[in-house]
Amino acid sequence: MTPRVNRRLFLRGLGGACVAAPFLSSLVERGVLAGSAALPRQLIAMFTHYGCITTRFFPAKSHGALSAADLESTTLKHLAPHVDKMLMPRGIRAMNEWTTSLARGQGNDTYLQVVGSYLTCQPVTPNSDDPFSFQQATKFNAKPVGPSLDHVIAAQVSPDGLPLLLNVGGTRDNAQSAISYSAAETPFAGISAPLQAFQNLTGLSMNGNAMSPDSFLVARGKSVLDVVHDDLETLERFDMSRSDRDKLEAWKALLHETTPALIPQGCDGQVAGSLMLTQTTFDAIASPLGSDVLTSKVTDSLDGADVYSNLAVLAAVCGANPIILLKYPSTYVFNGLDITIESASLSHRGDNAGMQGDCYPDAIDHILKIDDFYTRKYAHLVSLLDSFSEGDGTVLDNTAAVWFQEVSDGCARNLNNLPIVQMGGMGGYFKTGWAVNVEDGSADLTQGNSEAQCTPETTTEYDALTQETGTDPSVANAPINKYYCNLMNALGVRAGSDGFPTRGGLAEVTKFGMYDKTEDFIGGGTNPPMIHDPGEFSALKANT
Repeated sequence: MTPRVNRRLFLRGLGGACVAAPFLSSLVERGVLAGSAALPRQLIAMFTHYGCITTRFFPAKSHGALSAADLESTTLKHLAPHVDKMLMPRGIRAMNEWTTSLARGQGNDTYLQVVGSYLTCQPVTPNSDDPFSFQQATKFNAKPVGPSLDHVIAAQVSPDGLPLLLNVGGTRDNAQSAISYSAAETPFAGISAPLQAFQNLTGLSMNGNAMSPDSFLVARGKSVLDVVHDDLETLERFDMSRSDRDKLEAWKALLHETTPALIPQGCDGQVAGSLMLTQTTFDAIASPLGSDVLTSKVTDSLDGADVYSNLAVLAAVCGANPIILLKYPSTYVFNGLDITIESASLSHRGDNAGMQGDCYPDAIDHILKIDDFYTRKYAHLVSLLDSFSEGDGTVLDNTAAVWFQEVSDGCARNLNNLPIVQMGGMGGYFKTGWAVNVEDGSADLTQGNSEAQCTPETTTEYDALTQETGTDPSVANAPINKYYCNLMNALGVRAGSDGFPTRGGLAEVTKFGMYDKTEDFIGGGTNPPMIHDPGEFSALKANT
């Protein structure tokens, strides 16, 4: 394993790793120490279910420089102030699409196999070849056969080898909605309670104390060496030169003689306070907020969903973890938006989440309300990241804040023409201010057909809409695996000689998952593993 040192080590004023790092030339030369030559980078992913009204979501321009005017008539209008830091990859397909004919993936379940394969690009097990079976194991409990992207990245770049997963709204997922897997068939629970997340990030109870975590420990009589013990152990695991290892041992000996005369300064209660992460906030969200926790007000300017975003920003600013997921709940009722039907049913334009049923009146208007809500939450996250200065720019500039959606259109359940939005160039790695059609570079890629409406006047069954609301499966099929390679390479993840991410590897990542063609998922792993189109999307990089 080749661990990386994250921003937190550099924020600890007397941290052994912070002070030792400049002397460890063999690590600096290889760029192993994040911050040695450039500011550290991070990925913050926001994940929402059931897609969107794609015709209102996508700007008309699918390839080219974007302006605020391009967003004005779309759901993304709330991002206009940051359009110069926006990257919109177009023409991408996620893996393992469910179809009634087994045309493009396994036959487990229209929800389960999509989320299970989304960040893993692996099939789920046990497999089903019957798209209409209600067998418990295959429809409700199947799980992917490999780890998800967040864990693959975190294994190389996060301090403890794990991502930070925040379950927005406090709900926990089952197999039909889980996206994070630490290993094959091993779902990752993450954190649901905001106060627990705060305490895990800071090491402090919420008692009004504005000390940094390390200041808190030193004030209680801990030596500096005790405080930075874990950081020094991290450094000791690096593959460094003999000379650097001798220097590190000498530095440890010096710390034994050092008194805690200087209090480490860094990410303290003032930063948390600026993000409104106070006792009042945590008390409010712990109290009954009604059935709609996401939209319920915690303060005048903060709702339940925002609290989780603010915690994610705290983690980013403090360097607590470079891999952060904000996972929004599935099957949710947005009472605060005057919506009384849960979101899965609504996405089908009907009164239930099945393939047939009565039309639901004004379904599209309700979905647009949800799309707008999610965009405002994403804009809130982006604005906060952009409000903290870092180097010559902001934390956002060194971040890829990506909004992933489970599917394209929620009724069609199609995975091609996927809505993905990225804000931030991750330290200049990515092109920004652009929509980039990675499939063929055309500027007029279809926006889908999401506004096809189910009405009682035409039919009382809406299953036919699944063929109308999506995008023709022959277009917008560039594999999402390649975008994942972009993200991994931008973060410094390394691969083995085969191109797959491997701890201790020396090469760039060119492959991820078992398959990059959704048809290969048919049979659930019976096809030989195959990445047909290795490498990243070069068109997304800043130097192209």
